[in-house]
This record gives sequence, C-alpha cells and structure tokens, in this order.
Amino acid sequence: MARRFLFVLGSARPDGNTELLARRAAEQLPPDVEQQWIDLAAHPLPDFEDLRHDSDHVRPTEGNVALLLDATLAATDLVIASPLYWYAVSAQTKRYLDHWSGWLRTPGLDFKAAMAGRTLWGVTALAHEEPEVADPLVGTLNNSAAYLGMRFGGVLLGNGSKPGDVLKDTEALARAKTFFAREAPLARFPYEAG
Repeated sequence: MARRFLFVLGSARPDGNTELLARRAAEQLPPDVEQQWIDLAAHPLPDFEDLRHDSDHVRPTEGNVALLLDATLAATDLVIASPLYWYAVSAQTKRYLDHWSGWLRTPGLDFKAAMAGRTLWGVTALAHEEPEVADPLVGTLNNSAAYLGMRFGGVLLGNGSKPGDVLKDTEALARAKTFFAREAPLARFPYEAG
C-alpha cells in the first residue's frame, strides 16, 4: 500500500503554531506520498455518545463523522496535530479520539484490525520550555496506538505561544526535517516496556 498521510488539525486557531510545525514536517515527505488535511474546527464532530451497552453503532454515511472515519481508514499514517491545551490534547482532538470507541463497535468495520500496523504520529506546540509537560499528550497518543496495534512515531514538539512563534524554534524546525523519515516502532503500553 502506498503511503497516505492524514493530518488531523486539532487547534482552535487557524494557522496556529502546531499546524505551522506540522506543515514544515510534511514538506519533507516525498512528492508521491498523498496528504489529506482535515481541520476539526472547520469539520466539528458531535459529542460522542457511548452506546456500547445499549446498542451497536451504525456506520456513518454522511457529515463530518463519515468524512473523518473514511479518511482515517484510508490513511497509512495518521498525524494528530494538536496544541498542548492544559497538558493534553485539545477538546476537538479528544472528541475525535472518543469517536474511535464507536468505530470499534461498528458492525462490519473491524476498526481495530484495520488500524493495526498503521502509524500514529503527533505534532504539538507548547508554551513551556520543559518538554516533560507534554507527557500526558504523548501518553494519550502512545497508548491509543498501543491499544490498536499501531506503530507510534512519537511527537514532534515545538515551542510557541503567540502566532508564528514556533517558526523561531530552530531546534523544532530541524527535527521537523527528518521527523517522518524515522522508522516508527510498534507502540507499547508503558507497563510493556523494558
């Protein structure tokens, strides 16, 4: 299967620091790698309704949920580009991940098997100098990938608060040049490491 990247933008601000950093990293992808960009602010998802003990989920056929489901299933590489909001992914991003729970229980979809072996990446901008404050965001993405049997390419971190600040983070821009070139290992839960 040819590589196809889906970039899921989870910022509340258009052209924010996280998106700028993600686009710098995406510029390094070979020209034959297809890219799809979906901004969750422009394609909002409804709140996730947990039906797992009541009834089966129905495969969405229209609207933003169907758009994101189809794009997710079509991607070999999924990039969550979420700013660090209160030390975790943004609300829009969390809502998208919550919908994965429904997709896991949608008859005929076999979402978990479909996602196994694909690669999950993260990109985030944070206002802190200490990268450890992004550990909850990194953990969310790593553990989600581990649960689905995906590979995890890690999270590209950049520093920035005001619009455009991340473009002054020369270390992040240097990491962006090779971020997607790395071989992503199979994701493991922290208790499996060692």
